[in-house]
Formats: sequence, structure tokens, C-alpha cells
Amino acid sequence: MATMESLIVTVNRIQRACTVLGDHGGDTNLPTLWEALPSVVVVGGQSSGKSSVLESIVGRDFLPRGSGIVTRRPLVLQLHKQERGLQEYGEFLHLPKKKFTDFSMVRKEIQDETDRMTGKSKQISPVPIHLSIYSPNVVNLTLIDLPGLTKVAVGIPPAFLLGQPESIVQDIEIMVRSYVEKPNCIILAITPANQDIATSDAMKLSREVDPTGERTFGVLTKLDLMDKGTNAIDVLEGRAYPLQHPWVGIVNRSQADIKKNVDMIASRRKEREFFASSPDYGHLASKMGSEYLAKVLSKHLESVIRARLPGITSLINKSIEELEAELSHLGRSVAVDTGAQLYTILELCRAFDRIFKEHLDGGRPGGDRIYGVFDHQLPAALRKLPFDRHLSLQNIRKVVSEADGYQPHLIAPEQGYRRLIDGALNYFRGPAEASVDAVHFLLKELVRRSIAETQELKRFPTLQAEIAAAASEALERFREESKKTTLRMVDMESSYLTVDFFRKLPQEVEKGGNPTSSSVDRYAESHFRRIGSNVYSYVGMVSDTLRNTIPKAVVYCQVREAKQSLLDHFYIQLGKKEGKQLAQLLDEDPALMERRQQCVKRLELYKSARDEIDSVLWAR
Repeated sequence: MATMESLIVTVNRIQRACTVLGDHGGDTNLPTLWEALPSVVVVGGQSSGKSSVLESIVGRDFLPRGSGIVTRRPLVLQLHKQERGLQEYGEFLHLPKKKFTDFSMVRKEIQDETDRMTGKSKQISPVPIHLSIYSPNVVNLTLIDLPGLTKVAVGIPPAFLLGQPESIVQDIEIMVRSYVEKPNCIILAITPANQDIATSDAMKLSREVDPTGERTFGVLTKLDLMDKGTNAIDVLEGRAYPLQHPWVGIVNRSQADIKKNVDMIASRRKEREFFASSPDYGHLASKMGSEYLAKVLSKHLESVIRARLPGITSLINKSIEELEAELSHLGRSVAVDTGAQLYTILELCRAFDRIFKEHLDGGRPGGDRIYGVFDHQLPAALRKLPFDRHLSLQNIRKVVSEADGYQPHLIAPEQGYRRLIDGALNYFRGPAEASVDAVHFLLKELVRRSIAETQELKRFPTLQAEIAAAASEALERFREESKKTTLRMVDMESSYLTVDFFRKLPQEVEKGGNPTSSSVDRYAESHFRRIGSNVYSYVGMVSDTLRNTIPKAVVYCQVREAKQSLLDHFYIQLGKKEGKQLAQLLDEDPALMERRQQCVKRLELYKSARDEIDSVLWAR
């Protein structure tokens, strides 16, 4: 089995890595390992003796003191037991490899680092300070010291002059709760013995988040300051306020000892003597004091870590898989080499082009709407053309009568026919142009969808915009060419009529049976109706032709060109760009860059944690 020391040291290392890589719990959109790691959190009200308890456990005077809210950032305090004879020292995570042998300088650095993060305005910050202390006089243990709970911002009025938020009391409680409500948190609830335990801030909060007392260790401080004739036996023996773990009594250093800088080892000795000689607590002496508290906490922390280790390992492996999948989704970081950048851009363009073609060819939805233009919109538009109005008797009579000027036509109203047909065929320009525009709109929509669906492109908004602009410009050119072609086809129908159609029309005959036109009353209503019918039939034939040829022209000039050469002009321009211009195209979305960096750091954390745990498990 892994030793107690190795398990706690392993968690210590993982917690250090968490702090370095930005995982210290709280609100985050990334997996958090911090909250899964068992830890001992020290909770107490102001003036409860919280700092004295920590210093007694460490055996050193190293915490900032003063009136009001002194602790304004979480302090992750990791204790590492050294061999006898080795020098004691402290080491901050933000100052690697700098050893503090003077613990008054440790106190100063805690204060300075707090001010660096929060300013001197008495604000608080959830970002922890990470301090490791190496000493022969400690047990392997990790403690997290939090700001003291308070009802009012004591000792620092007026708050607004110091830039302190009016909500600081609530802010402190929210921060403390964010730690103690986690199921992996061991709560070290500090309460002074000379205070009514029913009003203890620490016990009140721990009861709320841990109603069974399973995670709470009660610590009673200032036993030596109780009124004469009173004691805390009912609390310490678990009758007044029962917990699942035994209460531990602590005797803090007196204010006089603090001012005289009395040695902490001497203070521990005085504490042992107090319990051993006390008529009230003598029978509990072996289970009282800061040294006993440290050993109990260390042993319990080790057992919790051992129990949680399989779940922590599972969480780590699952998170590594999720982070690697997300990084694959986000893509690699952008290369700085010009050639590599050009290659990346071309690859992204090809990826977009491939998706665009899939939409056109049916691999993805959208291309079918182009067919809908030809199969529904164009025929519907052709059917709605106002031929009935154009070929009304009144208009036919007018056109035919005016066609020959002052001379009547001799045989057939040739010019009248042509003018009626020209006028009718001119209506086909509208549906022809509308078909071109409709397909153009759909192609632009497919470009937009294809850009949105090209996953790799999401990282580069500038390149997205450039590709969209280049594609739009190309589609505009294709539309103009398509419009010219389709209108030219309409004009061709007007410029040369199909003579055979008219030659096959039935001729007027006289009563004697000889075909002739001279005997027909050219101004009779039936005559104009026959002209209208003939023209209508011819226009219908042309409509059928254009219904088939307009789609061919549109597909050839727009769809086919879009498939083959949508970005050709863009590629030409791309080849002329210099390295700086290419880099601008690959100006990644800052949010995605930040997300990738977060994922990389968090993945590094989880792999480091896996290695740490593996090293312990293999050492069993």
C-alpha cells in the first residue's frame, strides 16, 4: 500500500500544479481537479484564534496579524516533514526556488502578495497563495486558510474610503462556502471557548453544509481564558455539540507571548503542560493540543485520500479524454513560418470548397433548392406571363392595324405577326433574369453555410471574411455572365423565328376549296382571333424551349463555374501576399486562442496529476 506520506505528498504536488495552471475551483468552464482533491479547510470567525491554531500546528510565527480583515486571499499551506537536523524554510509557489528561512519575511511576503493581487484596499480575491513549509517539527498535511467570517467589516471604517466593497462580509461568506460545501472538504471549525458555541460562525456554517458532522473537526481555542469556575468539558467530550470526530482543545499563545516573540516550540510545551496539569482536562490531555490536532488531521486526510483515489483517477482519465477531444476540435496553434501559413490557408480553403461542393452535389442539403428554381419557380413564372393581355383582340387589332402604316397588308400581316411575337418574347427576359438571380442567391447562401460548417475556419474570422468576400465577388461575375447568356438566348428567339412553324399552320380556303388569303376579311374578329391563336402557339413553343435551355445556361455559367473556379481569383491574390499579410488572415479569434491555451494548461495539469498518482501506485 502507498504510505501516508506518499499519498499526502502526491496530493500536495497535484494541488501545487492546480494553482500554477489556474485551477483553484470556483466558477469555470473547464474541468476542475481542485474540487476533487481532499483538503483541510480552516474556518473561523475573526478573533477566534484561527491564525494561532495554524501557527501552533506549524510551530512558527509566520501569519500576518492586525485588526480587521487580515486574510484576504486563500492560503494553501502545505507542510512537509523533514528529517531532524535539516533547516526549516518556507517556499512560495509564485517565487520558485527562493527559500525563506526568516519566517518574519514569510509573513511580509504573504502580505505583499495579497496586496499585489487585491491592492491595499482591503478587497478579497479567490486566487490562492501557495506556501510550502519544510520542517522536522510538522506532519505532512495540507491546510487552506480562509478569511475570517464576520458580521461587520470590523476595524476598517469607512469602507468606501479604502475602496472596499460594501458587500465584503457577504463576499467572504460566499468564498468560504465555495470551499466547505464541497464533499471532499474536511472542515476545521475554530471556535473560542469563551464564546457561546451556539453563536459560533464556524459551527453555524459547518452545520449548514455538513449537518451530520461527518466532515467537521471541531477545535475549541482559548480554553485558558474561560471564566473561573467554568470549563468546556461538555463540548470537548461531545455532549454539548456532538460531532462524528472528537473535539480538540487548543491553548493559544497569549498576547504577551506574541509581543515577546516567544518561541513556538516553547509555546507547544506550555500547551502540553496546561492540559497535563489541568484538573478539568487532565484526563483528556493525550487528545488535546495543536500537535495532536495535526496528527489527527494528517491521518484522517490520508484515509480520505486513499478512499477517494479511485474516483480521482477516473476523473483525471475522463478529463484527459475530453480535453484532448476539444483540442482536436479547436485545432493546432497557428504556425509562424510563411510557407506553413500559406499551406494552412490553402488547406482551409480546400476544406471549405469540399463542403461547398457537397452541398451542390447532394452530399449535404441545399443544392436541391437550385433544382427547385428550374422545376417550380421558372415554370410558374412562365405561366404567369401576361400573354392573355398582350394577345387580346383589342391589342392584336391595334398592332396589326399599325404594322403596315397607311398601306394595308396584301397577303398576310407579316409585320403584325413579327411585332406581336417580338412583344411576347420580350416578356421572357423577366423569368430568365429571375432564374439567374434566384440561383445566385442560393449559391451565396450555400457559401455562407459552407463557411459556417467548415469547422477549421471558425478559428479565423478574418480568413472567413476574406473567403466570403472572394466567393461573393466570383458569384457576382458568374451571375453577370449567366444573365448575359440567358438574355442572349431570349434575344436569339426574337431575332430569327422558326419559319416551319408558320408554314404548317392551316390556310384559309374559299368556298370552292382553293387556298387563298385574299378572300378573307382582314378586319373580321375571327381573323384577329386566328392571328392571336397562331402567335400564342408559337410563343408556347418558345416557352417550352426556354424552359429547357435557361436552366442549362444558368447551370453552365453559375453552378458549374462555382464548382470549378469559385476561389481561383482568390488563390491568385493569395500567392502575391507577404508573410505579414498571411499572418493577418490567420488572425485567430481571441476567444478560441484563449480557450485553446486554457485547455492546453488544464491538460498539462491532468497529465501531471496522472503521472503523480501513477508514481505512488507503482511504488506500492
